Amino acid sequence: MAINVREMRTTPEGYFTVRWGLPEYTDWIDESMSWKETCYIGDWSFLWERRFKGPDALKFFSDISTNSFAKFDIGQAKHLIHCDDDGKVIHEGILSRLGQQEFMLFGRGCFWADFKLRHGKYNVTSEQEDLTNFQVSGPNSLYVIEKACGQSIRDIKFMNFGRIRIAGQECMALRQGMAGELGYEIQGPAKHGSEIYDAIMKAGREFGIKKLGGRAVLINHLEACFPTIIQDYIPAIMGDNMKEYLEEFKAAMPGFAITFNTGGSFDADDVSAYYRNPIELGWLKEVKFDHDFIGRKALETEANHPQRTIRTLVWNAEDVIDVYTSVFRQGSHYRYMEMPRDQRGFMWADKVIKNGKLIGVATSRGYSYYFRQMLSLCTIDVDQSDPGTGVTIIWGNPDELQKEIRAKVAPAPYKEDKRRIDVSKL
Repeated sequence: MAINVREMRTTPEGYFTVRWGLPEYTDWIDESMSWKETCYIGDWSFLWERRFKGPDALKFFSDISTNSFAKFDIGQAKHLIHCDDDGKVIHEGILSRLGQQEFMLFGRGCFWADFKLRHGKYNVTSEQEDLTNFQVSGPNSLYVIEKACGQSIRDIKFMNFGRIRIAGQECMALRQGMAGELGYEIQGPAKHGSEIYDAIMKAGREFGIKKLGGRAVLINHLEACFPTIIQDYIPAIMGDNMKEYLEEFKAAMPGFAITFNTGGSFDADDVSAYYRNPIELGWLKEVKFDHDFIGRKALETEANHPQRTIRTLVWNAEDVIDVYTSVFRQGSHYRYMEMPRDQRGFMWADKVIKNGKLIGVATSRGYSYYFRQMLSLCTIDVDQSDPGTGVTIIWGNPDELQKEIRAKVAPAPYKEDKRRIDVSKL
């Protein structure tokens, strides 16, 4: 598998958003407002999960992850990050502690963890699981889940989970909130997924629940600053020392998950230019130097002298409007900006410059109806990262008509983070 640094195409499955169901259920504007006004249900059951058991399980995850495990209670979850020797992100996901020696890992990190387990000496077993993963997020999400399961879940703290029953099936309710709002992930047996989903929808009708379609699904990651693999960075698995893992990864994954295409004005011949370390992605709090792990030396250097950080860019409305009006003019036009985001599942990366110098890379460009603004995430030089700083984004591929778009640096996340709201007072 070679990266296509310039080629644009859909995934082998066709429409990128097929993983989340339909592109739209009501419409993308309505759905993108759901997590601010009511709540949505989204289907992340395409994610992978593995169960790890054994007396060495905690040490194993400590060895391959940037996270600290000095405190990790049963019933708690962590945003787990795996890096290569250079401190670049390979994969990330969610690790839940089910018991003293039992853990469940969600995400692409399942494959890396299983690979490292088979090439190490740990007293741990690894088994693939098949679970639903329904995300219910928004101010009304608590009420929906409580009605669906018939019990209070207000004792579940942020990044903790509890056991509940929905449609007669035992599920885990993980309090997380990938939209930057109060939210829960409902994980249950896949063979009963439709029953669980229907029960949540039935419970949510009086609370205005919306089905979240593929067009709006990643706007929440943009507004709430959740950098996403393939959208904001390429996994660091293309080096010579990763060949064995890459072959296993290719064989295990579906087509959409091994298609790494890029586009935009940021042009690089070496795929490593699209790698990112967890510090520049805003994940410093998940990097702890209280243990040895892969990439520690490189990340210690980066933590002491960070080069880039993550911010939101607010694109100038007049410049963006000119991109759209250009398709109505005769002659050449600028690259069209899909609304609200491009759906093809690749990393569109644009150069961010100031005084003619490259100072950052903009990704995840998307339109927020809530803010009525075009936004993007940006890994940007630390000395240019103050909110209000004016920058220029170069829109369009190098071989086509390009547009200089003015932008302002803004905080990331751009939307207020409400994930940790005190639910006992609701």
